[in-house]
Amino acid sequence: MTYQETVNWMFTQLPMYQKQGKTAFKKDLTNTLLLANHLNNPQHKFKSIHVAGTNGKGSSSHMLASVLQEAGYKVGLYTSPHLKDFRERIKINGVEVSKQFVIGFIKRNKAFFKSNPLSFFEMTVGMAYDYFAKQKVDIAIIEVGLGGRLDSTNIIIPEVSLITNIGYDHTQFLGETLPLIASEKAGIIKSNVPVVISETHNETKPVFEEVANQNNSKIFFADQIIKTKYSTDLLGDYQKKNIKGVLKTLKILQQKNYKISDLNIKNGLLNVVKNTGLKGRWQILQTKPKIICDTAHNKEGLSITMTQLQKEQFNNLHIVFGVVNDKDLSQIFSLLPKKTTFYFCKPDVPRGLDQNILRDQFLGEGFVGESYLSVKEAVDKAISKASDNDVIYIGGSTFVVAEIF
Repeated sequence: MTYQETVNWMFTQLPMYQKQGKTAFKKDLTNTLLLANHLNNPQHKFKSIHVAGTNGKGSSSHMLASVLQEAGYKVGLYTSPHLKDFRERIKINGVEVSKQFVIGFIKRNKAFFKSNPLSFFEMTVGMAYDYFAKQKVDIAIIEVGLGGRLDSTNIIIPEVSLITNIGYDHTQFLGETLPLIASEKAGIIKSNVPVVISETHNETKPVFEEVANQNNSKIFFADQIIKTKYSTDLLGDYQKKNIKGVLKTLKILQQKNYKISDLNIKNGLLNVVKNTGLKGRWQILQTKPKIICDTAHNKEGLSITMTQLQKEQFNNLHIVFGVVNDKDLSQIFSLLPKKTTFYFCKPDVPRGLDQNILRDQFLGEGFVGESYLSVKEAVDKAISKASDNDVIYIGGSTFVVAEIF
């Protein structure tokens, strides 16, 4: 099979949460462990950092990778979902896994996949771990897909675990309360492995402390410890919170004799996009009119991005907006500005919410806007209506942002 045929096979033969939602979610690690065993347990052949959280885990993972690259390490980076190409999920020093490796991995293991119905995500994690082991990375940054305790990535014993924050997202799997969600994220805490929490919240702090104590793991609440301020090329206001967790994680690595200088940290944080290829985090696409895209898609993320958006200088604001069909819109209506024109669209995935349903729900709440057949049509319409002094924001879902690159 060609690369595209291989990727198409992966997408169509197996459940994929990115496209299907709930039906692709697996509630245990049986299949992951089965595949790992089949691959001779590659997860034990490289050092790692495990990163979980409702928001900020992708940005934090990329920041860590960038700093470690600046320090001269060969750094694996596993993240999800991808925006354009599957290979974005698996990188070493910012370079995507080769098409040949993807083709070869599926070809070598196809008999196993045919006799063991694995999910898309389980197979992808196995591929990443196999690649990092074969390429002999010095360390890999592994971003959790969903939750933590039952996530397919959760078969590693990392150098340190990082949990960025807890918010209401994927409640159908992780629980309806913050303590319940926190207990799922806390599932990445391992015996005698230090854990860093980027943000302290009264509701979730006791949950993390209890799990850390059970595992004899030192726990650090970064926002209470880190006072040093660093700048980053990632422009979102929310990165200030993420940086604190990243800095504490790096301090723990330094204590474990990783050679990471202050200059490595400074340069790593200032060159995240260049070093890792990260896209879609408060990314400014053009200036006249100013177009900003951001992958924030839940209450906590959108709250921060909308506050930042209101700080922008503009005559008129235009928002291109789409969501997936399991999104609780009642959680986000109050966060979004009324003095704006909305361009409602459906991201091109099966989970995308129909643009007319989205429009009608918004109009019922007093918003103003029209629906469009595609993200591209919505963006084009916004650009045609905007003057040079206006601002266009594109977001609501990772999948909306993915379509503009």
